[in-house]
Amino acid sequence: MIHKKIFYHYTMKITILCENQASYKGAKICLAEWGFSAFIKINDIGILFDTGHTGIYKHNAKQLNINIQDTNFVVLSHHHWDHSGGIQYHNFKNKKKLIVHPEIINKLPSREFQKIKSDFEIIASKKSFEFSDNIYYLGEIPRKNNFEKGIYKNNKMIDDSAIVIKSKSGAAVITGCSHSGICNICEYAKEVTGQKLYAIIGGFHLFENNQKTVDGTIEYFKTEKPKHLYPMHCVDFPTLARFHSTFGIQKLSTGDEIELS
Repeated sequence: MIHKKIFYHYTMKITILCENQASYKGAKICLAEWGFSAFIKINDIGILFDTGHTGIYKHNAKQLNINIQDTNFVVLSHHHWDHSGGIQYHNFKNKKKLIVHPEIINKLPSREFQKIKSDFEIIASKKSFEFSDNIYYLGEIPRKNNFEKGIYKNNKMIDDSAIVIKSKSGAAVITGCSHSGICNICEYAKEVTGQKLYAIIGGFHLFENNQKTVDGTIEYFKTEKPKHLYPMHCVDFPTLARFHSTFGIQKLSTGDEIELS
């Protein structure tokens, strides 16, 4: 029998393995490309969240003294090449559990699909579920507000998802690109965990040519007041500037790491 442990007192370390830019810390040792990948360490659990476009997440992990073999779970936020393409270049020595929405499998190029089918233990779910103690995959994100489109180029993007970690301080959300809407994701994370927002990290998919969404998102976070807010990757400079002037945010890049306890 497996006894479920409840741990609220732990350190969560999130290292950005791939982002559009290299950080000051990563400038001399890391490579960067358009895309996103993060390594999340919670106690003895390692999660590789997205893989960028190529295998540079492996290179950067080594440069940052992260043993990528310590990965227990790989999670893909959605099917786009800049988040899922790097998975075909993995060098895992044993089968890892790969958590995805079923739609991702249908949309991946045939070569990538055959690779993950043979190399991973695939866990495909439309519904949210707890895949490790206090760590949840969100599955399909309900679209509930009136300012986020929740689509990308006329694609409903039902496979766009995220993960959320429960902590004593609240819910920590890690997202890839937020095509389903960062506020929709956060609202669902609150529903799944029963917690207020503590930290939101990843791609927010916000651009100045869609001011309705930007304005609505800023007002949302003004109301929610999370302690940590880290938009990156698919957020343009004017929007990052607005987040900085409103919330005093720091933009994370390849090689950066944060600890949430």
